[in-house]
Amino acid sequence: MEWSDEGIVLNVRRHGESAAIVSLLTLGHGRHAGLVRGGASRRMRGFLQPGNTVSATWRARLEEHLGTLTVEPMVSRAVLYDQPGPLAALTAATALVEAALPERAPHPRLYHLLAELLEDLDRPGWAESYIRWEIRLLADLGFGLDLGSCASTGSNDGLAYVSPKSGRAVSLSAGEPWREKLLPLPRFLAPDGGPPDIGQLDEGLRLTGWFLERHVFAPHNARTPDARERLVGYLRGLDAARQDIV
Repeated sequence: MEWSDEGIVLNVRRHGESAAIVSLLTLGHGRHAGLVRGGASRRMRGFLQPGNTVSATWRARLEEHLGTLTVEPMVSRAVLYDQPGPLAALTAATALVEAALPERAPHPRLYHLLAELLEDLDRPGWAESYIRWEIRLLADLGFGLDLGSCASTGSNDGLAYVSPKSGRAVSLSAGEPWREKLLPLPRFLAPDGGPPDIGQLDEGLRLTGWFLERHVFAPHNARTPDARERLVGYLRGLDAARQDIV
């Protein structure tokens, strides 16, 4: 069994003295792991980092085997490594993909969405880009949110809430009787929303976090990756005047 593909590094675990088990999100073969001989060496550690893109060839005697990976560097995300916020978002995104995707199931759209996010993390507005990526992740997994119109009236005016069950937006007037049971819709995610402030970013992460927990992790008795919780904590600890976020 053999294939060649490009992949984004999700996770690297040392194996023995010099090898590493590397998990990739590949374009054509989904989330796929393999043994990289020499993967713990100084040369390979430099590019076998989460978020980097590599060219990979996987080989195994049988399809169900772990197999071996031969990898070569393609795109480095080292520019993000000395930026605490974008690095936290990179780590959260790769950890979510590693935890949420079934192994070896192709997700080509998500591959491109993750690559686009990694590019956006080096630009202003990176936190908003991350939250919108989580919404697209949910959609790719079959749990899309409908934030474009009110579930009750069909209008896109005055949207203020999200149903925790259906994932559909609800207007301020229609949701008033049940507001204690509804999730707040961050203004920047509404059709007429503008740039977010820190408070709206926190609301956005709570919104996507609710549906990730409900639909992706809880059914498998799993928990949200710690890396995502660290990103949430990082954003909550920021001063609202930080312009590199909003």
